[in-house]
Amino acid sequence: MRGLVAGAALILATAVHAADADDRVNLAAKNELSSGRGIAAAFPGDAGLKEDADVIFADNFESGNLGDGWDETSNKQGKVLTLVTPGTDARFGKRCLRVEAHLGQDTGGGLTKWFAPADTVFIRFYTRFDAACDYVHHFVTLRANKGLHGGDKWSGFGGAGIKPEGSERFSTAIEPWGNWGRWPAPGRWNFYSYWHEMASSKDGKFWGNTFSVPTAPLIPKERWICVEFMLKHNTPGQPDGEQAFWIDGALQGHWKGINWRKTAQLRANALTLESYVTDMWTKHPVNVVFFDNVVIARRYIGPTTEPNP
Repeated sequence: MRGLVAGAALILATAVHAADADDRVNLAAKNELSSGRGIAAAFPGDAGLKEDADVIFADNFESGNLGDGWDETSNKQGKVLTLVTPGTDARFGKRCLRVEAHLGQDTGGGLTKWFAPADTVFIRFYTRFDAACDYVHHFVTLRANKGLHGGDKWSGFGGAGIKPEGSERFSTAIEPWGNWGRWPAPGRWNFYSYWHEMASSKDGKFWGNTFSVPTAPLIPKERWICVEFMLKHNTPGQPDGEQAFWIDGALQGHWKGINWRKTAQLRANALTLESYVTDMWTKHPVNVVFFDNVVIARRYIGPTTEPNP
């Protein structure tokens, strides 16, 4: 539980003072990255996808116990996380992960996985928001730690309001963003990122920088959504890093020129899959989000295809 709690409550404690990185140019319209069909196209229903040489980790929640294959589980009093049926869509098998956050009782919960890093990392998952789900404070986060063992595996956790030094941590999260309540919940997708060249917030602290797409469609409820994002490491100390995200196989945001880190030792190697709520924006007492078909890979994954009959 240490990893998930530290990450959600400390690294990404609040977005109320978040600085805006929207002066960076969104290059999605140039279509420089793959879209549509990817690795998953060769594995209908994601069956056997984890065996692909470019796949680092995959979990469709179809077998085992809750949390099997992951390294940290946050499930307060056993009331937040459950494995349930995903509905009638054959792409998602018989089980998915359900996260039920209870305002005033917990902040939600989720799962964390440490993994062998790659120069470019792709994360793909499916999510569905319950009809009664309100704004979600923080969502799915990719973190860079100095290593995978001992204290090094925790260097990317913690540090809310503090600018990273560039040798101990950076992070980026794909999140629903409500634009201070201007957009209906859950809002629109955006990145929420911490790194050593991030801009300060109005209070002089460092609460994360947003990379948003204000013209993107609003996030629907009660429908499975394919979310994929990519992070390309920079040459240490050089502004040649990137990040991008796709929704249902369509590229929505792509940003270049990011100096994520100063040292080669620091690499993205931990994924937290969660729904994290606070009373800052969330007003509904119970907020439910579903996840399925999670993949970490070295190249573009793309949406899940229909399983073979």
